[in-house]
Amino acid sequence: MSFCTQIRLFALVLGALLVLTAEPASATKRVALVVGNSTYQNAPLLPNPANDAAAIAATLKGAGFDVVDSRLNLTATDMKRALRDFADQARDADIALVYYAGHGIEIDGTNYLIPTDARLERDTDIYDEAFSLDRVLLAIEPAKQLRVVIVDACRNNPFADTMKRTVASRSISRGLARVEPTVSNTLIAFAAKAGLTALDGNSKNSPYAAALVKYIAKPGLDLRRVFGFVRDDVLQATGNRQEPYVYGSLGGEDVALVPSAKKEEPKPAAQNPQSEVRRDYELALQLNNKAALGVFLSQHPEGYYASLAKLQLNQIEAEDARIEATEKARQAEQQRVRLASEGAQSTDQERAAADLKAAENARIAAETTKQVAQQQATDAERKRAASEASIIAALSPRSATKNSAAVGSPPAAKSVQSDAIAALSDGPHQVDLARTDVPQAELAKSLQSELSRVGCFTGAVDGEWNAASQRSLKLFNRQAGTKFDTKLASVDALDAIKLRSSRICPMICDHGYRADGDQCSKITCAEGSFLNDDNECEKQRAAKPAKPATAKPATAKRDDGDERPARQRRQAGGEAAGAAGGFGGAAGIAAAAGASRRSSGGQLFCNNSGCRAVNRGCHLEYRGGGGPGNDANAEVCN
Repeated sequence: MSFCTQIRLFALVLGALLVLTAEPASATKRVALVVGNSTYQNAPLLPNPANDAAAIAATLKGAGFDVVDSRLNLTATDMKRALRDFADQARDADIALVYYAGHGIEIDGTNYLIPTDARLERDTDIYDEAFSLDRVLLAIEPAKQLRVVIVDACRNNPFADTMKRTVASRSISRGLARVEPTVSNTLIAFAAKAGLTALDGNSKNSPYAAALVKYIAKPGLDLRRVFGFVRDDVLQATGNRQEPYVYGSLGGEDVALVPSAKKEEPKPAAQNPQSEVRRDYELALQLNNKAALGVFLSQHPEGYYASLAKLQLNQIEAEDARIEATEKARQAEQQRVRLASEGAQSTDQERAAADLKAAENARIAAETTKQVAQQQATDAERKRAASEASIIAALSPRSATKNSAAVGSPPAAKSVQSDAIAALSDGPHQVDLARTDVPQAELAKSLQSELSRVGCFTGAVDGEWNAASQRSLKLFNRQAGTKFDTKLASVDALDAIKLRSSRICPMICDHGYRADGDQCSKITCAEGSFLNDDNECEKQRAAKPAKPATAKPATAKRDDGDERPARQRRQAGGEAAGAAGGFGGAAGIAAAAGASRRSSGGQLFCNNSGCRAVNRGCHLEYRGGGGPGNDANAEVCN
């Protein structure tokens, strides 16, 4: 064997060893579905599930799960779609985990998870409007090594008290029922023991969720010990009133959701270390409450996205302070009015007035602080969106082609793009590189298509981000409560709109048409009616018949063609009539005063108390009668 051949063989063996050692020690694929149902349409709000779900999702992401699908406030249709999609994720996974927080109910020994749009007016509705725990187990059954279902739904259920029983013998128990999984290596963890209820606690997270966050992602900790520590913490936090429970069994070897910490391997150069941080921030921003932002900052206390989260948190706190100051000012005003009406002593009234002034000053200061915080948060988000959009444009295929033409060879263009990627990894405005291969025109086209789907855009889907497109995104912001920069087509806006499953913008129709589903239908008024400026049919008023000319005195004729009754003309200042005093005297005053206004077309309204000019936009209408104590005319204002 020649020396060169030996060198080649040694290089091949060395390359193989490098590939083997570069592989991660654990190639286990882990996927998770996290659901938090807080906003029930037919039951009181549950404050904790959304916060608990956000905390669990952030913990699993930080633990390196390959997929963490976090969903909030799912209706029956959304829940069915989420379980179906997650079943596809679990098919090639080694570990599959489902965490559910919300309402649950047990009927005839079967546990059900309740979507946010459930009514459950009778016990048989459970089969149509809710999902049995068996359906969740079916979704994770394809996982190869371990299946885990965590159910934080053992609360007092409001549906159980109002639900009609179709069969008297059908049992609806307190809490959830004991369950034994039929598939091996499957654990089902309840927040409370079978037949008992769980507590939400007084903090932003329930005692059970807080304990899970503490232990579930500990590297190398066996899952049975995880739930044992969780049980101990919950018992201590609730004064032994709540005992979590786990059903199912595992083998003799330790089974950990997170493998033991090993020597950190260098990450590939093209991987962006900020992508997970960015996703966590976007989830917290979508929830837009203090609890979610607090969880994010506890997971990522420093960095660019931490600064953005702090600005959003300042905005929420400033709004809370403004609301509190406004309420104090309102109470101070009520106190001042009450003391004044009761004729309190002057010192008490002066003190109340001083308190009102101080409360009003505090309200103005809080309003100013809130506006400043809101402007800072809005400006920061606008700069972030603009920065990411410029990065997308820089890394788009069109930009790469331009670079290739400039240097004259494809390898050089590839090098330029690699340099841009490396620069992004070091910069403060980092984005997920897996999403930066979309040209700006294609991004705008996708955004227009999604805006059209939710009813906010009616123009052509052509990729031109023009004024009509910007108006449609502004309309979406107003309806959805978001604050995306309308001047740019951004990935953030596209992702947010994709989360909407149905129309969000109202149908806007031209005058003469009304919204009818997804179409505008022409308004047809009945005979004798007309369409007014408010787009409503209004009955036409019949014209009053004119009196015969012979019925009027010859002296009542006017050169300006006024055919109104004589009393109306006199009261409008058009004619001097009547004796001094009484109603006739008032009409004479009206005539005298009205003579100087004739050129401007003004009218006067007169009665026993005197005359005054008719208010702008109003006119006199003859109502009949006349004489002392009975006004002939009435002032009518549109």
